[in-house]
Amino acid sequence: MKSIRTTLIATALMAGLTGLALAQNTTPPADNDRVGRMEKMREHRGERHMQHLAQLKAKLNLQAAQEPAWNTFIQSMEPPTRIARPERASVEKMTTPERLDMMQAMKAQRDAHIQQRSEATKAFYTTLNAEQKQVFDKETVRRMKGFGMHGTKHEGGRGHH
Repeated sequence: MKSIRTTLIATALMAGLTGLALAQNTTPPADNDRVGRMEKMREHRGERHMQHLAQLKAKLNLQAAQEPAWNTFIQSMEPPTRIARPERASVEKMTTPERLDMMQAMKAQRDAHIQQRSEATKAFYTTLNAEQKQVFDKETVRRMKGFGMHGTKHEGGRGHH
């Protein structure tokens, strides 16, 4: 009886130690793989965005006089240079007011880019005739679906408060 109990205890200990050994990941994290996948996703999203803009331009049937405003509009649609996120260790060393100031500065950069986009879009919109405005409104509202109050999706039963 004693040998069975000893065997069971030893087996349970071995299983537990094996589980701990397997749970410890000795390989370095695949950050490079994740970064590569994220970069490919950004490139793909950018390509799709440029395709949508090309289709929009074709549907608008722009006149030569509208081209400069279109080009400014297109330039404003380019994604901003990525805001470098500080290392986690440096953020952890910051005081709460310093972290708040950093977040405020990052928000100010995003807000400035949104303002630039808004102004370029409005300037371009003023160059459009009534028919082109209807096309522009119809095409761009498709891109803005889901950006209702609080950034929730109001279709498909998701995000209702």
